[in-house]
Amino acid sequence: MSIIVSDAGFASDDWTHEFVQPGQLAANAPVIAIDLASNADPEVLAGRIDAIDMIRVDFPSFADGRGFTIARRLRMMGFQGRLRAKGHVIADQYAMARRSGFDEVEISDELARRQPEAQWRARADWRAHDYQSRLRA
Repeated sequence: MSIIVSDAGFASDDWTHEFVQPGQLAANAPVIAIDLASNADPEVLAGRIDAIDMIRVDFPSFADGRGFTIARRLRMMGFQGRLRAKGHVIADQYAMARRSGFDEVEISDELARRQPEAQWRARADWRAHDYQSRLRA
């Protein structure tokens, strides 16, 4: 089981469709949800990005920040669907996940026990501590 973290706090996963790997994409088959590895090139989805409802990006380690770059690139490519970080994202990284384009984070029950909802919600005001905005002011 996993927990979905959003600005509203913890919730159950409401996604009912399966995720496919980019290598499993058929030429004209409808795509609903994609799983991207942390070393994937988002360009493999070019030309099909408008047909995808959700993209889930893997974080194999909390020290691996490539997923943040992937999220930003997907948003710059025009992806407007749900973007989910999955794996070893910790509460301290939640604000960065939101700033880079993620809508939500999928964590394990174990991580939710070690970092309860209050720790994630403390970072839910991710716009308030944006150093770039402070520099522009």
